[in-house]
Formats: sequence, C-alpha cells, structure tokens
Amino acid sequence: MLVGGVDVGSTQTKAVVMDDQRRVLGRSLIDTGGIVTAAAENAFELACADARVRRSDVVYVVGTGYGRYKVTFGDTQVTEISCHARGGQYLFPKTRTVLDIGGQDTKAIKIGPEGQVLDFSMNDKCAAGTGRFLGAAAMALDIPLGELGPLALAAKNPVKITTTCTVFAETEIINWLARGKKVEDVLMGVHQAIATRSISLLRRVGVEDELTFTGGVTRNIAMVQILGEMLETHLNVSEEAHYMGAIGASLFALEKALSGAAGAVEAMTVGARLDATRAAGGDCEICPELPDRKFNDAQERLAKPPQLIQIGRMGEVAKT
Repeated sequence: MLVGGVDVGSTQTKAVVMDDQRRVLGRSLIDTGGIVTAAAENAFELACADARVRRSDVVYVVGTGYGRYKVTFGDTQVTEISCHARGGQYLFPKTRTVLDIGGQDTKAIKIGPEGQVLDFSMNDKCAAGTGRFLGAAAMALDIPLGELGPLALAAKNPVKITTTCTVFAETEIINWLARGKKVEDVLMGVHQAIATRSISLLRRVGVEDELTFTGGVTRNIAMVQILGEMLETHLNVSEEAHYMGAIGASLFALEKALSGAAGAVEAMTVGARLDATRAAGGDCEICPELPDRKFNDAQERLAKPPQLIQIGRMGEVAKT
C-alpha cells in the first residue's frame, strides 16, 4: 500500500510517497510559485517518479502547509502544525518540542509521546524571524543563500540587528556595512535576531527535551549552532527535516488508509486555532511578502484575460 503527503509552503512545495511500512520511497522539492495548485500537482508527480511508482498506485493523499486546500487531488487536509509534530516524533521518538522555521512562518510546537499536539505558538503577521529574513539578507549582500551560514560562523564581533521588519532589514544591513562592519559580523547579527525571535516562541509553549528542528532553515549550519548555544541544548536535525511536513502528512494518510481512523481529528482542532491566529494577525500595509497577499495576487493575475498589445512601426505611431 502506498500513500502520499504534499506540503504546500509559501515558498516551496514538498511531496513524499510512503509505503505501509512507513518507509519514504520518494520525495520532491520545488518552488511554489504563483500557481499553487500546479505546484502541488507537479511536486506529487515528481515524488511518484522518484519512488518509481504510478500515481494511481497511491491510495490516499493528505495535503498540508499554508496552501493545503490547494491540494485539490488530496483526500483530506491536515495542518502543518500537526504534520510537523507527527513527523518529528516519527524521526525522533523522544521529541517533545518542535521548532519549525519556514519561509514565512515560525512555529514552536509542544507535543505528546504519540506525536499529538499539546500546544503551539507562531509568529504573527510579520515574516521577521523566518527564512524570508535570511532571504532579504542574502539579497542585500548579493550572497547565495547557501553561503550565509558558513560565512556567519566566521564572525568575531557580531552587530545587533534591531529591526523586526523583513522589508527594512536590507536598509539596516547596508547601514552597518557603510559604517565599516564586516559582512560576517552583520550576518551573525541577522542569525542571532532570528534565533532570539524563535526562542521567544519556544518559551511560550515551554522547551522540553528532546527538541527537534524542522523546515528549510535547518540547512543553515549557523542557525542550528546558534539555536543550540542559546538554548543550551542539543537540537535534533534530520536530513529529512525539509520534508518533515510532507512526511507527517503521509503518516496521517497511512492511518486513514489502513484503518479509517480519525487520524486528523486533533489536527482539525489545531486547524481552527491556526486559522484564527492568522486571521487575528491582520495584515501589514508595507510587506509584499505575506503569503496571503502573494497567493491572492497570483490568483487575481490568473483571473484577468491577457492584454493584447498592438505594435506598429514608429512612423505609423507618430502619424496617429
């Protein structure tokens, strides 16, 4: 028996194919882009290809992530909160706290021995303290995203990043460089700012060992080291950390496929609170990077008919 999980994030979409022995057979990772439904479809197709199975062989699919309702071919949806909790407990059975830093959201999750969600806290409407904050730093410094971590670890005198706004981060970074600060010291300041915001979320739910770190930012070695030092504890980090949401979704799918049990009941309760939290956060008037705004803008562009522009010779245009 084969099942699947598709995690549609604000920046990247991940998909996993799993068998009834809970083994990951195939996976895929692509940019979400503006057409969210297409991203889900493409990621799932690629995961099936990676697993060397036909799409029709997958009997149950669960969608998760910010765009979970855009997984139109899925059988049900489960929040990324519950999926990261379940995935963390699957890879590290003693996990009691999960920290997920994604492209737009940071979430601290307290879980029980079976991977069930006991409590969670997440950043508000602002994308500060997320992967997008690192993206802004990479853009301002014209440095590939994958090189930020190693470079930050070379810092000797880290600066203090005071802004909590991703939009204004670039300005503060440029100001520090103009004052003669080294790139690595500025980058360490960026990483420390993100770690501080993440730890504040963790303290709201309580940090209990073991702590498992998930999401795309786990690939940043500086962030892993800084969080461990500031928390004075070891962080579980798996090579599958980027796929944790999709893995958790696959586990929920397997529960449903095998027994028809209400494996997503807890997630439905979490889902209501998650949606309420996002709705209560309101909107930011200056940030173009909010997931809701990006999704809505993309849908509006797709709904408009293409404009046809007639191009004539310059002389003909001048006569008119």
